[in-house]
Amino acid sequence: HWFSIVNSLVILVFLTGIVGLIMTRILRKDFARYNEAAMSAEEREEIARDMREETGWKLVYGDVFRPPPFPRVLAVYAGTGMQLFVMSFFTLLFATLGFLSPANRGALLSSVLLFFVLMGAPAGYSAARLSKLMREENHYKTTMMTATLFPGACFVMFFLVNLVAWFQQSSTAVPFGTLVVLCLLWFGVSLPLVFFGAYMGYKKDTIEVPCKTSPIPRQIPPQPWYLGMALALPVR
Repeated sequence: HWFSIVNSLVILVFLTGIVGLIMTRILRKDFARYNEAAMSAEEREEIARDMREETGWKLVYGDVFRPPPFPRVLAVYAGTGMQLFVMSFFTLLFATLGFLSPANRGALLSSVLLFFVLMGAPAGYSAARLSKLMREENHYKTTMMTATLFPGACFVMFFLVNLVAWFQQSSTAVPFGTLVVLCLLWFGVSLPLVFFGAYMGYKKDTIEVPCKTSPIPRQIPPQPWYLGMALALPVR
């Protein structure tokens, strides 16, 4: 089993490196051309002629790093996603090493909660770096939303389900003391770690993007009805 796992990882890393090398060589020339500041009139005319013939992502290269209408929400979701990713990585790592057994569901769930609480620092760091890139001014609100939005939504849903179990006098209902312990872990461990990670992230320099953002947003043509938000969200 170990040989198969290592073999699969080596092949995955090798193929990822090849794809990354090919994409880097393809995009490097385009980035250098788009970011060139000192160009002659003939070069500008040639570039404009080439861009009229371009399709796909090259048409929106100047809008890729434009801040969205709600940059704070994007930063919060990115930080939460980083927290979930690191939590999943360490959970799978410990399960692969044999420290966690899928048969013992209580230990697995406790480990997931523990890793999620301890991974508050990567969440705050990622949210802070992205928030600084999008020039978000209210750092405190972004950090607080990163620490409370996703855990708060999960806690409210879990509390409502557990409240129904209490009323039904079910044996699967979680005791009130356990909920208090979860709140202490949330506000006593996870919240300070998120603020610590955000503090370290805001101290770093702003992320340098590979291409410049155009001052005028590119106009998006009207989309057909089957590409609207109401039909696209259920599909995704």
